[in-house]
Amino acid sequence: MAGNSYLNRRLFDFIVMSSARLQNIQNNLLPSVNLLAVSKGQSASCIRSLAELGQLDFGESRLQEALPKMSLLKDYKNIKWHFIGRLQSNKVRAVIKSFDFIHSVDSLVLGERISRIAHEEKKCPKIFLQIKLREDARKVGFSSEELQRAWPEIVQLKSIEVIGLMTIAPLKLALTDRKILFKECRELKDNLGLAHCSMGMSHDWKEAVEAGATWIRIGSLLFAEGFDDINCNRDITKSN
Repeated sequence: MAGNSYLNRRLFDFIVMSSARLQNIQNNLLPSVNLLAVSKGQSASCIRSLAELGQLDFGESRLQEALPKMSLLKDYKNIKWHFIGRLQSNKVRAVIKSFDFIHSVDSLVLGERISRIAHEEKKCPKIFLQIKLREDARKVGFSSEELQRAWPEIVQLKSIEVIGLMTIAPLKLALTDRKILFKECRELKDNLGLAHCSMGMSHDWKEAVEAGATWIRIGSLLFAEGFDDINCNRDITKSN
């Protein structure tokens, strides 16, 4: 089984590199800040490796990619799965069944649909409302004004727990302007009496934490690069 031996060596190298990256990020986080490992595009083997290091929150954006990985990792009962992609209405039921958190509720209509289906499924997902604080043709979400208008209806929704706001800064936004955007998100969160802000990614998480993020979403900075040969369908399990 030379192939498996090679993949096992590669996985060991991945563990060493990603362990150092994980420790470096954790050392710079306040106790109030949670790390969400963005595992889209990563294999179940890589996720398992980080779970064994104590990283238990993972973010996926494609249902069809996430479900096979969840099946391979079902022995890890403490893993919490976060849906971070744009949620299509026809995928709501499947997402509610499989994910603990949804970070991308971008409209009242979507929130109402999640509430209704969650009630049918006897689930209560934790919800982040996605807000769009700057013009960005590639992103969706409530404006600050839209959210405040919809808020009286949102708080009446059953079978969901709205725990915070999520925002993504436009790619071309200068770092100083990102800091301002993150601060605005935190202030809106505070005004609504919510507990969490999900904001900041690999390139701007430090600025987000400084502004008050309680969840940061880290992908490329956490998962070591150059390991595409183990990010495939031939996942290595504990039996190897």
